[in-house]
Amino acid sequence: MDITFDNKSVLVTGAVRGIGKQICHQFAANGATVWAADIETTLLDGITDSLAADTAARIRPIELDVTNPQAVSNLVSKISRQATSGAVDIVVHSAGGVRSRFKTPIEDVTDEDWRVIQAVNLDGAFNLARAVVPAMKQNGHGRIIVISSRAGIGVSLTGVQSYGTAKAAQIGLVKQLAAELGQFGITVNSVAPGFMPTSPDYVKQWQSYGEEKQQALVEGIAMRRIGRPDDIANAVLFFASEQAGWITGQTLAVTGGP
Repeated sequence: MDITFDNKSVLVTGAVRGIGKQICHQFAANGATVWAADIETTLLDGITDSLAADTAARIRPIELDVTNPQAVSNLVSKISRQATSGAVDIVVHSAGGVRSRFKTPIEDVTDEDWRVIQAVNLDGAFNLARAVVPAMKQNGHGRIIVISSRAGIGVSLTGVQSYGTAKAAQIGLVKQLAAELGQFGITVNSVAPGFMPTSPDYVKQWQSYGEEKQQALVEGIAMRRIGRPDDIANAVLFFASEQAGWITGQTLAVTGGP
């Protein structure tokens, strides 16, 4: 299966590490112009480290706060003006996470604890979709992909109520938008990764388990290994491809097991 993205403009959020970074790398390696967006500006320049010069040249690191609707709209307009198609062809919302929150009894969760996670995970997905859809409709084509989590289809290992709720809500948003936008040639799908320690919050979670619990977690995975960012990126590139043109409203669990 030959999957290429020549002349495609791709916007990826949460781009500075882990899953988002690998998604940027793979799109660029397959011909796309990638706008690698993140709020962590000090890490933006490192997105292209270790890449071949021709691949690095197709990645454009840029600051973005996905919780700011106007900032999202402004960036989408900027990309559209420079894009061959006049639109963001593919958007991948990978920004999210638990925002340095950890398992806390519900009665001790503050309003801020709840909202900060909803804002980046759920509001961010909504802000991006709302901004990219008008030009996608004009083109009669588009791909919207949300990185959800196995927490959205089960119970979160983090124990963070807002995180599990936001990830489930992302999946609901994907289904709703797929039903609405399919008539315009726009597909909307999500990828639900299993646990992988690819950001500081999840590294801390992994380390907190200790060797025995880490081994038990791995033994509970059918493939007997923790996932890697490229496992998720491969699924994203498929959803973004022409080969997935009749797949929409779906959540693909990439967890190493059933």
